[in-house]
Amino acid sequence: MRVSALTEAMTRRTLAWAGGCLLGAAALAAVYLSWLPDVTELRSSNPMTTQYVRIYVQRMLRTGNKPAVSMRWVPLEEISPNLQKAVLIAEDDRFYRHRGVDWESFEGAIRYNWSKRKFARGASTITQQVARNLFLSPSRSPMRKLKETLIARYLERELGKPRILEIYLNIAEWGEGVFGAEAASQAYFGRHASDLSVEEAVDLAMALPSPYERNPDKPASEQLLKLRELYLERMRRAGYSPEEDAGPGGQEPLEIEYTRTGEKP
Repeated sequence: MRVSALTEAMTRRTLAWAGGCLLGAAALAAVYLSWLPDVTELRSSNPMTTQYVRIYVQRMLRTGNKPAVSMRWVPLEEISPNLQKAVLIAEDDRFYRHRGVDWESFEGAIRYNWSKRKFARGASTITQQVARNLFLSPSRSPMRKLKETLIARYLERELGKPRILEIYLNIAEWGEGVFGAEAASQAYFGRHASDLSVEEAVDLAMALPSPYERNPDKPASEQLLKLRELYLERMRRAGYSPEEDAGPGGQEPLEIEYTRTGEKP
């Protein structure tokens, strides 16, 4: 009887513990689902602004300058494959193999940062960058990183790779008030994003980590020139050869209407 009573008591405690865990998990799931932004509208609706655009505008207003934002949406098929490939090589070469978070790169970044005793390297995928640009901030806090990771998984589930890449290329910051591939192509090369050469695509892809310091208007350091050659070599291996590039090359720049419109935060 004693053994039976003891077993029964242990079973009740086990069931109570399991029930508590289930209730806790349900509560966390409810908070998670209620907190996540609704990304389903992004399936067919193009974002007209981002958190980074708002930050830029606010910064300009604080310094007494008039904000001038250039951001023009184009579908993915109107963005040069040269640029699409160059951006994947530079920013997220495992884009089509992960589900929003590249855990292998993330682990490598943690080890590197630990060895440097500072946050020296990130491991954000393109999907995570879309999450951050649209809904979060440049903060490097652990909470922001957690939110970025959760939203990225949600984006992957709801949108799929082509749409995520399309959004990224249309909202990425490429310089002072320059957002998106079309605006960047026109600002730096005077042509449509669909007409970018391999070299131009690589120059834009290299600017993404630091668009204010690395954009094509800035003189390239020796280190950046070596990085450019590395990316060009990777483009050649992927079948994108500058020598066979069918882009406009040395032709006169296309006559394109280029507008820059101010926006209040």
